[in-house]
Amino acid sequence: MTEIYFSEARHADDVLRLALDAAQLPTDDLGCADQTFFSLSDDDGLIGFIGLEGDGADRLLRSLIVLPTRRGQGYGRMPVERLEGIAEDVVERLHLLTSGTGEFFRKLGYVDADRDKPPAFIAATAQFTSMCGPRATYLVKDLG
Repeated sequence: MTEIYFSEARHADDVLRLALDAAQLPTDDLGCADQTFFSLSDDDGLIGFIGLEGDGADRLLRSLIVLPTRRGQGYGRMPVERLEGIAEDVVERLHLLTSGTGEFFRKLGYVDADRDKPPAFIAATAQFTSMCGPRATYLVKDLG
């Protein structure tokens, strides 16, 4: 198997913005404080991106995307697992909102949560307040 590279990406990166736009994921809040995005690649090039927002015990997992040319090859789990591995030393819970990938994240251990009772920081994010509609599924994973 080829080596997989997971590294911090610049959130203003045009490639990241184009990939998110193509996947119809929100980009309006890119560049806000406390966001870190990571890229996943191999020797054949870019595979995708994933982001983490916040700086406390509860953080928002956001903007998972595997580029269309790399889908169906088992790459979806990798960025999530790598991000969890990086976060587990300082983060207690990862939160996310999704409109179409709830089942994928449930298979990775995320559970449905009450959208009316998120931690204050999560409730105040642009993703939560305005960018993801009221029908988006709210999921949480305890990393502890």
